[in-house]
Amino acid sequence: GATKDMGKMLGGDEEKDPDAAKKEEERQEALRQQEEERKAKYAKMEAEREVMRQGIRDKYGIKKKEEKEAEAQAALEANAEGSLTRPKKAIPPGCGDEDEEEEESILDTVIKYLPGPLQDMFKK
Repeated sequence: GATKDMGKMLGGDEEKDPDAAKKEEERQEALRQQEEERKAKYAKMEAEREVMRQGIRDKYGIKKKEEKEAEAQAALEANAEGSLTRPKKAIPPGCGDEDEEEEESILDTVIKYLPGPLQDMFKK
């Protein structure tokens, strides 16, 4: 019996199952069907979540990322009409001209918490 099984392993004559192709096809079809059902289920769940998210956005006046980008682009285009130069880039807050007084106040705050001898060193 062992030699017969060895022959099969090495690619010898196999006894063909007449229904093997049919069974495999049915199995593949069942897998496809399961995958479609899973996708439908997740699409439905995502749609429900999106409804909930939209409700939250409406409640708090939040806009979707795509809507914000579309509005920003529209604003840029409106500004650019009739202009020959490219739109100016806005300087983000905190860049560029900073007041030196702010840094001194931070230093003063730090000095307040230092021990006496160290405070004297910094004040000189």
